[in-house]
Amino acid sequence: MDLTFVSVVLLVVLALFFDFLNGFHDAANSIATIVATRVLSPKFAVIWAAFFNFIAFLFFGLHVAKTLGKGIVDLDQVDSAIIFGALVGACSWNIITWYFGIPSSSSHALVGGLVGAAIVKAGPGALVMDGIIKTVAFIVISPLVGMLLGVILGVVVYNLFSRSTPTKVDHLFRKGQLISAAAYSLGHGGNDAQKTMGIIAGLLFSAGYLGKEFHVPLWIVLSCNGAIALGTMCGGWRIVKTMGNKLAHLRPVDGFCAETGAAVVLFGSSALGVPISTTHTITGAIMGVGSLKGMRGVKWGVAGRIVWAWIITIPAAAAISACCYALTAFIMG
Repeated sequence: MDLTFVSVVLLVVLALFFDFLNGFHDAANSIATIVATRVLSPKFAVIWAAFFNFIAFLFFGLHVAKTLGKGIVDLDQVDSAIIFGALVGACSWNIITWYFGIPSSSSHALVGGLVGAAIVKAGPGALVMDGIIKTVAFIVISPLVGMLLGVILGVVVYNLFSRSTPTKVDHLFRKGQLISAAAYSLGHGGNDAQKTMGIIAGLLFSAGYLGKEFHVPLWIVLSCNGAIALGTMCGGWRIVKTMGNKLAHLRPVDGFCAETGAAVVLFGSSALGVPISTTHTITGAIMGVGSLKGMRGVKWGVAGRIVWAWIITIPAAAAISACCYALTAFIMG
């Protein structure tokens, strides 16, 4: 059997494992608020989120997949060693942050992994700076927009229902949160699963298995959405506790506003082909809604630790990936 084919198959399996870890790690983003408000039990929450993660491919194009596939590293430089280094760097950082219950970005870990391996192989010239700058810019933009939308939706909803009894508001938004959680999970699957699609398609294209034109076959789309949905069903409960309980105290109406605001950001970024962090987006939205209760509505010490994790994710994943690529290249001679 052709050694190149075997290595490609193994890397596709590793990429799908990363996609599983993405769902596992980022399950907190999809279900933390709906679990914290006790609208759904953890068991049913992950099933609800996983279902909408999987069917997301029916609602979104493949703009994000194309950005990750050819918009971060020059396709001429992509080879099996770069993909291997990138995936090991991203997977390692996901596992480290999951262990410590830190809601970091799987997306930026993957971008960092690609950058680290590519620089070791061919230097900064291998990077597609337009795509990287756009991705890095949204480290700041996505949580700020999520926070702003969380505040706006909170103000509008609070005023609309100011004369309703707390019991009536709670009853209404328990149902409403099912819809907002579904919308957020659609956005999560539509943006995050595409990142792995881009990696797999880039690998196959560089190996000559996709022909002369870059595209993403349907089997890649289905397998990536399936892997992220399976990871969500397994759930990273350490991070759920941080997002749902330690960052801000949430009621169903708060969860509805946060999830809806974050979903709007994800839908927009997927349409534009920007691989943003779902973690950053929902965290910003939760902080925005929590801040409406005053400065004590958000636990700013926890928020600060989360922000530091955001800052170091790309360089940390890049460092792990660079070491992995260098070691692989040395072993392969």
